[in-house]
Amino acid sequence: MMMNPILVLAAAAPPAAESGKNLFEYIAAGRQVGVVIVALSLVAVALIIAGLIRLRLSRLAPQAVVDELTSHLRAGRVREAARFCSDEANDTFLTRIFRRALIRCARSPFGFLEIRSAIEESGRAETDRLHRSIEPVGVIAAIAPMLGLLGTVIGMVGAFDTISATEGVARPDQLAGNISVALITTVMGLIVAILCTPLFALLRSRADHLAGEVAQTAEELAGYLEVAAQQQGASAPRPPAPPRSAGAPAPPAPSAPPNSSGPSAPPSPVPGAPA
Repeated sequence: MMMNPILVLAAAAPPAAESGKNLFEYIAAGRQVGVVIVALSLVAVALIIAGLIRLRLSRLAPQAVVDELTSHLRAGRVREAARFCSDEANDTFLTRIFRRALIRCARSPFGFLEIRSAIEESGRAETDRLHRSIEPVGVIAAIAPMLGLLGTVIGMVGAFDTISATEGVARPDQLAGNISVALITTVMGLIVAILCTPLFALLRSRADHLAGEVAQTAEELAGYLEVAAQQQGASAPRPPAPPRSAGAPAPPAPSAPPNSSGPSAPPSPVPGAPA
């Protein structure tokens, strides 16, 4: 079960009998910056759980969808396959790839002969879309330490303001609050970043691995379209000549071959030859 990264502070915090503070008091010591870091940690937990649920082969390419596409393409029912991929009830990673590829092939003069390049192009687009869905986890991992550093700077500024207000003779208890903000926010930001960074790398690696498996399935399905396109091209009749519009001049008749039985002209004399 995914835990909030900030809850790790409970293990690092000293016992309540020694410090007199519990976990929530440590978080409250971070003030506004600490609240922002806690909110980001909650968002990160939600995104990681959603990513783990989404990044499964049964969600990207369900076996029922693969079987249905296989039956349509093997039988040459391309229109039914395109209609199946366009149905919102069948919206998956695999069907989106095939929908884009079929649309491109329908608009191309080469037809299904370029189905593999169309699938490769649409597969890259869908993989980028999959990566964008987990990018916020990496963003949180990157900005959490910077927020901790911001809290550190705010705490140090407050400490120096206290020293200035007391003319350089501030007591330790007057500086403790600002120094506590500086340290607690740094710890909170580092904990969020340390836990989110490897989880983001895990999600991205899993997305690449699953995208490769779906691409292999798409390549196998594309083979049925290539075979159908080759058979159709081999058996297609020669297209008829376009009809001649009314009033257009008739095409010239083919010239008759020379008559070999008639008299032929004498050969031209070769210069320098004896008469």
